[in-house]
Amino acid sequence: MSESPAPEPTDALADFIAKWRARWPEWAVAEAFVPTAQRQAALVWATLQQELTDAAWGGSDPRPGEAKLGWWQEELAGWSRGARRHPLGQVLQRQQAPWSTLAASLPSLAASRERPANADEAFAAIAPFARAVARIDASLFAGPLEGGADHDRDARPVSAALLLSRLAQADGNGVPLAALARAGDADPRPIWAHQLRERWPRHRPATRPRRLWTALARARLEQPDPARPRPPWKTLATAWRAARG
Repeated sequence: MSESPAPEPTDALADFIAKWRARWPEWAVAEAFVPTAQRQAALVWATLQQELTDAAWGGSDPRPGEAKLGWWQEELAGWSRGARRHPLGQVLQRQQAPWSTLAASLPSLAASRERPANADEAFAAIAPFARAVARIDASLFAGPLEGGADHDRDARPVSAALLLSRLAQADGNGVPLAALARAGDADPRPIWAHQLRERWPRHRPATRPRRLWTALARARLEQPDPARPRPPWKTLATAWRAARG
């Protein structure tokens, strides 16, 4: 991880960050538990993940998202060679991380748009992207007290949090067919939320930012509406527990 001073965000970079903060306002509380030197990279890295998953899962027509992910494949491959075009690269491109591995995982992320048959298929579809994300986490944030990351194990909480994020989208396209069948004419999302709670990994990720993101996602599953932010006082308790080693 680079220790050089963080650059001042441009207006374009700030706009992308604002989109992520709008969806996860709990971070204004939780980020206090991230080491100061890691905070900007954590914020921008979370923003990039949202950009990629929104491209994969958003909209009624998959083609614009597929084209955007294709562009991101080229962009991330360029980061590994020292080139960048996107504003998020202002912070992330200078970090020593396996961006080409993330780029290679994007076709699987695009394919995960298809509605899964069941929970097992939902987790399996997102796993390649989650493993690449876990590798980036380890590169950006694993320090001497948080080394020894197991990328495969750390990918499971990433997968769960990503599936929660998709559940929080209003369209409900990520709900597995099995949950739809079980719900009948009722809303299937509470059934899928219950299944996610039952399958939530017990493994604690190696890096502090990922522990915080995973804990915030898990906390939202306790609510009837997983898209609704948690109140600050509850977020503080959740973040404090997650930040502990």
